[in-house]
Amino acid sequence: MEKYLTINRRKVFFNNEKNLLEVIRKENIELPTFCYHSEFSAYGSCRLCMIEIEGKGISPACSTLPENGMEIKTNTEQIIEMRKIIVELLLANHDRDCTTCAKSETCRLQTLARRLGVEEIRFKNVIHKKSKDLSTYSLVRESSKCVLCGDCVRFCDEIQSVGALGFANRGSQSVVCPTFSKDLESSECVYCGQCARVCPTGAIMPRSEVNYVWKALSNSNKKVIVAIAPAVRAAIGEVFGLSGENGTEAAGKIVTVLRSMGFAKVFDISFSADMTIVEEANEFVERLGKDRDMPMFTSCCPAWVKFVERYYPDFIPNLSSCRSPQGMYGAVAKKIIPEMLGIPKEDLVVVSVMPCTAKKFEARRPELSKDGIADIDYVLTTQELARMIEEAGLCFGELEPSSFDMPLGFKTGSGIIFGNSGGVTEAVLRNVVNNKSDGIDEADQFNFVRGENGLREAKINLNGKELNIAIVYGLKNARKILRDIKVDKSRYNFVEVMACPGGCIGGAGQPVYTDLAVRNTRTKVLYENDKTMELHKSQDNLYVQKIYRDYLGNPGSHSAHEYLHTGYKYTKRFKETFGIYKPLKENYIKINICFGNNCIQKGSKDILKHIMSFIENSDYKDSVGIDVSICLEKCSKGPVVRVAGKTIERCTSESAEKAILEELKRI
Repeated sequence: MEKYLTINRRKVFFNNEKNLLEVIRKENIELPTFCYHSEFSAYGSCRLCMIEIEGKGISPACSTLPENGMEIKTNTEQIIEMRKIIVELLLANHDRDCTTCAKSETCRLQTLARRLGVEEIRFKNVIHKKSKDLSTYSLVRESSKCVLCGDCVRFCDEIQSVGALGFANRGSQSVVCPTFSKDLESSECVYCGQCARVCPTGAIMPRSEVNYVWKALSNSNKKVIVAIAPAVRAAIGEVFGLSGENGTEAAGKIVTVLRSMGFAKVFDISFSADMTIVEEANEFVERLGKDRDMPMFTSCCPAWVKFVERYYPDFIPNLSSCRSPQGMYGAVAKKIIPEMLGIPKEDLVVVSVMPCTAKKFEARRPELSKDGIADIDYVLTTQELARMIEEAGLCFGELEPSSFDMPLGFKTGSGIIFGNSGGVTEAVLRNVVNNKSDGIDEADQFNFVRGENGLREAKINLNGKELNIAIVYGLKNARKILRDIKVDKSRYNFVEVMACPGGCIGGAGQPVYTDLAVRNTRTKVLYENDKTMELHKSQDNLYVQKIYRDYLGNPGSHSAHEYLHTGYKYTKRFKETFGIYKPLKENYIKINICFGNNCIQKGSKDILKHIMSFIENSDYKDSVGIDVSICLEKCSKGPVVRVAGKTIERCTSESAEKAILEELKRI
């Protein structure tokens, strides 16, 4: 029996929609929201999607289940006025420097104010401007632009399982901030930037390097070269109303644009992606033969690498030592381009255009430099490139496409599909598995690793040995894989991980999107580009072969390792101590709880909650002081708690309470 309800006097059938908002939007009625994303849980904080349900009154559509026979009104006079008041209240508590805000064109608050006809704000402006958080190379936080929708908090927690952001304080003092109100650099953040993607305003934004690049381009003593990542060509057209344009043509127009801006050479990161595959496939086969440090994890995603370094240092040896395509491009460019252009190495400025905010952090890693000179000088996102195109006054849609410069502009289809989740795996398989096509197009031989799910598995036969492969996006899925491997629930040989949903095409540096169909279109663009290429296997790239012949020797050689590989190490967040609970008495028991990564995973937050509750509900409030430290340097024995200077390893709430009671008896 078909189920239906009535929306604004129209009968509407529904099936598996998880809330009324989805049913209503399916009917092309765009109910406004700040806090609703289909990617994670319904939150219902903004109240903008309120509707009137016959017999139930005013209800939020995002958290109300559809029921057969419901009668719904979406735009009554009362609801429209309610929405206006909500937006006015938000604007009264908001930094309204809209004309200079980088999010201006895609700001949902501006869009809703205009759409709802908000022409005046009837409430006093109570905003207290705070300084920007400029602690990271990847992101900028401006809390005075936050509307407390919680989108960033939920994405970081539910999709990435990182929890770098959370709510603090109550009522009018509520804020979204990192732990202990520290800056992002001192938090658990891995710089994936997805918080910036889902933020409806300019409260979190990718950090721009546009001005630095313009300055370099205007310096007559410098030669500036640039390379664009595969995913950039699949998304840049969206900014200029050309989302249906194929990626090959978009890439050609990008080349024309960049030359017009003054870049001396325009290359393609897909070239260095081919080089990454050659090195990574060689490393994989070598590890497989020796059964060493398996499974091997890909290392192309810097947010994923930082996640491992910070949360799962035991798995650092499992990371491929290969640099990312950006890292390889920078190293090769700094080695061969100065000679090609006849300039000193110091006068070469290397720029990359990436879909990712974490790439900005990666470029500043000390491992990606040689003799004190960084391999990558500046990283622009797709958004920043679009801004530069507009600043230059170039009509992107009208430009004729141009060809990339050689040698770092030549690529195969494998290099292009790198931008999609599963693309790295597919490219590696094309390299290591000697499949005869048997009438199957080379671009489709391993398409079974493709898909939209955030955790996929595949099996393939390699020289009589069955390989188990996992393809993962989203760090919560990555955490699940790592935990399963730790307890021997899963046995894999090769694991590809990308932090962003869908892979690089869903990176936080791409044009802002809310409709997941946009991401699917970008994915399709890269696979279609692959099909149009003459070559589909990275090892067939003639210019990659030439670079090896002229400069690096063979894949895996000493020179190849010097320029194309790197290493990783365990990184703590910070070493500060924070006072959580201060007693009134001078003579008190000091408790110190470790909040290092490993201890948090093992339950130190629960121990803190238990101790706080125990103290608050006892007669010892004035006799106990609590500090939180990161870190107490006993990571393998966590959770770690110190009570009056005595260290309790593998502490539990009960053992901590017992130790506190014993010390209280002595004072």
